[in-house]
Amino acid sequence: MLGSHLRKLREDAGISRGDAGWAIRGSESKISRLELGRVGFKVRDVDDLLTLYKVDDEVERDRLLSLARQANDPGWWQRYDDLTPNWFHSYLGLEMAADLIRAFELQFIPGLLQTPEYARAVIALGRLDEPLPRAEQDRLVTLRMRRQEVLTRQRPARLWAVIDEAVLHRPIGGKTVLRNQLEFLIEQARRHNVTVQIIPFGKGGYTATGGAFTLLRFNEAELNDIVYIEHLTSAVYLDKREDLDAYIVTMDALSIAAAQPRATEELIRAAIDAI
Repeated sequence: MLGSHLRKLREDAGISRGDAGWAIRGSESKISRLELGRVGFKVRDVDDLLTLYKVDDEVERDRLLSLARQANDPGWWQRYDDLTPNWFHSYLGLEMAADLIRAFELQFIPGLLQTPEYARAVIALGRLDEPLPRAEQDRLVTLRMRRQEVLTRQRPARLWAVIDEAVLHRPIGGKTVLRNQLEFLIEQARRHNVTVQIIPFGKGGYTATGGAFTLLRFNEAELNDIVYIEHLTSAVYLDKREDLDAYIVTMDALSIAAAQPRATEELIRAAIDAI
């Protein structure tokens, strides 16, 4: 949020990234990384940039300098940095800050709706070459369960998940784990801030997506929506307007193709009966 606000102030002031970098004894690339929120903020640098951008309102300056201090405070999820890839760290912070999370899944139940046993089975699938030690698996499961607090906190995020029906029949962790997971999915779908839709087999084909993705939306006006796409060894974060528009249209089309939320429990119950 701070990076986006600084970018807007710089552009409004008609100042190039190179000139802004010079003002804080840095480079154009440093300003780019600051504005994208990819590096930590020095309060002194932010103060100098606000002076350069002619931000004279003391209340606004204090607010932005306070954001700079907060931005450097470690989030609870950073204690797991040794177990998660660098490209995933940003997502954890964005997920906690999101007001609306829209997810499309083709293979797994979304992480925010997983049981501990199902999560452990998914985590194990990611390391077939060299299984993780039990202690590290436990920490990753704890991380995934802790992430779910975004749905139960005082001002919970809204989750809207669209899931291919194949996910309901894939026995990740075995039949018992899957059955318990589907029962849990029904419970979660009844929450006021959770919407689950299933794209049934009978629908046939639907909008091509290239794979699972997540769309994050924030309350803060300074923050653009973010599309998160995870690959085997990396992830992509998209925030350009043309990319966002394409994914929003695709997500809307998937929601239309899926069964209505009120039919969710019936489809999930049918999958449980088929186990």
